[in-house]
Amino acid sequence: MPNLAMSAMRRRALRARTVPAVALTLIAVSIGAQAAPDADGNTGRFVPGFLVLSRSVYDNLSANVQPGAILPPNCAQTTGGCGAATGAPNDGTYPYVWNNDLYDGSFGITSRIFLDQITPAGGLVSTLEVPNSLQKGFAHDQLVTSFSSKSELGLHLSADGNYLTFMGYVAPVDTIDASNSNTPDVVDKTNPVGQNFYRAVARVDRHGHFRFTETNAYSGNNGRAAILNNLGGRDIYYTSGNAGNGANPQPHGVILGAGAQFIDASKHHEAQQNPGAPTPLASFSVTQLGAKADKIGKDDNFRGIAVHDNVVYYTKGSGSNGVNTVYFVDTTGAACPSGVGVPSPKAALPTAPLAFNPATLQTTGLPSNMCVLAGFPSTPNKSATTLSYPFGIWFADANTLYVADEGDGYTGGQDLYSHAAAQTGAGLQKWVYDATAKQWKLAYTLQNGLNLGTPYSVAGYPTGNNAATGLPWAPATDGLRNLTGRVEPDGTVTIWAITSTVSGNGDVGADPNRLVAVRDVLRNTSASAAAHEQFAVLRTAKFAEVLRGVEFAPGTDPGRSH
Repeated sequence: MPNLAMSAMRRRALRARTVPAVALTLIAVSIGAQAAPDADGNTGRFVPGFLVLSRSVYDNLSANVQPGAILPPNCAQTTGGCGAATGAPNDGTYPYVWNNDLYDGSFGITSRIFLDQITPAGGLVSTLEVPNSLQKGFAHDQLVTSFSSKSELGLHLSADGNYLTFMGYVAPVDTIDASNSNTPDVVDKTNPVGQNFYRAVARVDRHGHFRFTETNAYSGNNGRAAILNNLGGRDIYYTSGNAGNGANPQPHGVILGAGAQFIDASKHHEAQQNPGAPTPLASFSVTQLGAKADKIGKDDNFRGIAVHDNVVYYTKGSGSNGVNTVYFVDTTGAACPSGVGVPSPKAALPTAPLAFNPATLQTTGLPSNMCVLAGFPSTPNKSATTLSYPFGIWFADANTLYVADEGDGYTGGQDLYSHAAAQTGAGLQKWVYDATAKQWKLAYTLQNGLNLGTPYSVAGYPTGNNAATGLPWAPATDGLRNLTGRVEPDGTVTIWAITSTVSGNGDVGADPNRLVAVRDVLRNTSASAAAHEQFAVLRTAKFAEVLRGVEFAPGTDPGRSH
């Protein structure tokens, strides 16, 4: 980049740092005046203090799917079975292509990943395309996401703040059903998707240089987020995700490769890598809570991940097994004898994978070294009368935790919008720690400005009802997914988050969603005092586009407090 352009970016970074000191309403005003990309285009250089937004764009080609094709791919070579002889009902044209999910429950198509550098007010600064098979001069390394897989592409800074990490698939663009494929060394014959692709962790530095680490984890499902621990000479990833798309009992590799993973970073190109068996970081079982065991491995279906004060935290917000709640990895072995507790002040970050007994893996699963964070829900999903749907989490300090609740995703009838609007837990939850009770307590949930259940329009998108579902195409916000935040000098906190949606789309994960921001007073615990706080919409995904993760740019102080 020319020195002049870099100087301009630095000046914008300095100006961006002053934005949070202004009323949040000014953020909304600035949306219409987004900054243009730098003159030299896709610079690949990140500036500390700016944000990075992960997004994906669907390669909108009718030829991506042939109507009548029997899916999943190579299903006849598995014992999992194929879809009906009628075949796929739709071709690859967006958004009708996602109606194929009604025929093939594993349906998805891979798509390109873009990292947009934006100001805190949402203005576009630059865009970096992640290496993929459609790029001119494509040589070796590549990574894609599954376009409709809403849980993917969470972004996180490394422990030292110098790298940004996320996960995807080592597969070409436009691959069908990669999101439920096996990994090459963990093949489940009962999985109806008869193809194999590595999952991989990507890291990118502030100069736009990528490195990828392949893994056999998350066979049958997806890796969702990763955090690099590169302190003290270490080079390891803590990752979150889910595994399995076949029958019970699951193969050893599927159980080992679920949930929380410990992955040694690779310094080689993808073609030179030969990853071995998955290495779990941690595991949880509802038997710790006195409940009957679930399907082995399915309690470990994690979405969000965070590291705070030498402790790794996870969230679970989907699936019929386990508990939808916030967890932490207990490296001391003494924090939660009954499955619920708070981390020990003596806790250290994990430096080795979880040890296990292969002989008992399919009968009792992995050893449990995780705890439900005290104060958060601890009733198993199968017996709970109400559920929460936690996704991204961010600690403002040791006593304040913000939790993005995705909402329940209800699309069971024409009341989908009113149902979304009536949710009380969806949105941004603020939890505060009660040192006397030694547990966390919900202070309030911020929803104003999210307009839960209110449909919005997207240019070029269909109107009216989707004939395949009988429900309206228009998306409406249902809650929040990934998020990040920053403590400001004036005692407030700014939170940026990605919205979830409901609609009549064949797969709501493919809905155009939004990036939003809100300001909260850090020390406030009163719901009435927070009633005036309101989200601002900073960006709405365009036609054939989805927004996934948000985080500060590489090089930003990971503490992010001024």
